[in-house]
Amino acid sequence: MKKLIAIFTIALLAGFQVVQAQDEEEPKTEHLTVETFKEKVYDYEANPDEWVYEGDKPCIVDFYADWCKPCKLIAPILEELAEEYDGQIIVYKVNTEQQRELSRVFGIRSIPSVLFIPTEGKPQMTQGALPKETFKQVIDEFLLGKKADQ
Repeated sequence: MKKLIAIFTIALLAGFQVVQAQDEEEPKTEHLTVETFKEKVYDYEANPDEWVYEGDKPCIVDFYADWCKPCKLIAPILEELAEEYDGQIIVYKVNTEQQRELSRVFGIRSIPSVLFIPTEGKPQMTQGALPKETFKQVIDEFLLGKKADQ
């Protein structure tokens, strides 16, 4: 009987750990600081006159603030898109309250502001909360270069 209780206890603990690991899944978006932005996206000090993307996959940079209601509306959409397009694009987030230098460099005056960055060519900025379908269209057509009928 003691062996059965011990096995049952071990099974419960193992099951609890599996559930706990699933509940603590890491978000697919990555928060950037000035330093990590320069490493992963664009080093505006080294290349002040020319856009040089540092990444190897297209990316989205969400400039947001914690108090911003439209920012909170698009946050789960961006998490979903980061998961749906995992391996194809990267989704970054920049807290404009904490990273004021990045806000200044990119002239962020209204949030959310979302920067879409292809691997080649110039980035495009949008402002305001976009619906998921619009994000998907921009990702597919602008970032991934897919035609609308594909």
